[in-house]
Amino acid sequence: MNNNIIKYATLLALATALISGTANFLNKIAITGVKDPIVFTTLKNALTALFLAGLLMAFNKRREIASLTKNQMLKLTAIGAIGGSIPFALFFTGLAQTSALNAGLIHKTLFIWVLFLAVPLLKEKIHKWQWLGIGAVFAANFLVGGFTGFKYNSGELMILGATILWAVENVIAKTALKDLSTVTVASSRMIIGTLILALLVLWRGEGSAVFELNGANWGWTILTSALLLGYVLTWYTALKYAPVTFVATLLVPATLVTNILSAIFITNSFTGLQFLSGLLLVGGTALMIFFAAKAEKQITEPEPNFPTSTA
Repeated sequence: MNNNIIKYATLLALATALISGTANFLNKIAITGVKDPIVFTTLKNALTALFLAGLLMAFNKRREIASLTKNQMLKLTAIGAIGGSIPFALFFTGLAQTSALNAGLIHKTLFIWVLFLAVPLLKEKIHKWQWLGIGAVFAANFLVGGFTGFKYNSGELMILGATILWAVENVIAKTALKDLSTVTVASSRMIIGTLILALLVLWRGEGSAVFELNGANWGWTILTSALLLGYVLTWYTALKYAPVTFVATLLVPATLVTNILSAIFITNSFTGLQFLSGLLLVGGTALMIFFAAKAEKQITEPEPNFPTSTA
């Protein structure tokens, strides 16, 4: 594995974690002001899809799109359906029924489901010391302050279903990104996914809810859509240049970001248990990063030339 490539992917994956942790904190606030969580996520995704469509034109991706093979089109459609629509509906409906902390913990098990899929299907390899890092990261997730246990209600089950679907999407996206650009794959995810969500909103007869939003609702929607845009661009670019198992594990420190924001703005305290969780997260992440270059998985894509290669 090229050290420059893995450093590049690592920075992007950690940026994704920062964005994800912030978004998890803000989404719970934003969703309380919108009556229907599916309407909220459809609007948020639609704004992100519009910006990505603009990037497609700005980077002149018409030739790449016109030359798509049937196999590539099938992958992009699957990414949009499996990653860009159904799980968003499940996640935000579930988020409205449970706490942000429980939702975040369930979502951050993403790396476990990715491991189950990517190791046998993509033949990705993990260094023995990386397993120790994964264990530390997993343990840290359940030491966060304020966690009183799962409720095993429909909301949590919906979030778990969304997380598993996103794991499947990540594995498909990893194969699609071998010969397609980040912007094309990310745009397909958000545009196709948004179209499916919009049809779901219309089918449920909730289209009029858009006109009931006030200025504050639109403000939250625009803010969270900007975070989603940053998330998909940094995430898919990291995924293009590093093993999906590695990238998914680096998403877990988002929990620490959410905890810090909650401590500052909600609880006004940062407990010893949260501090211990943070240490485990940082230590586990450090092990993952340090031994990433020693993993047997080889990255065959060319070294990126930022910023044009991210297109």
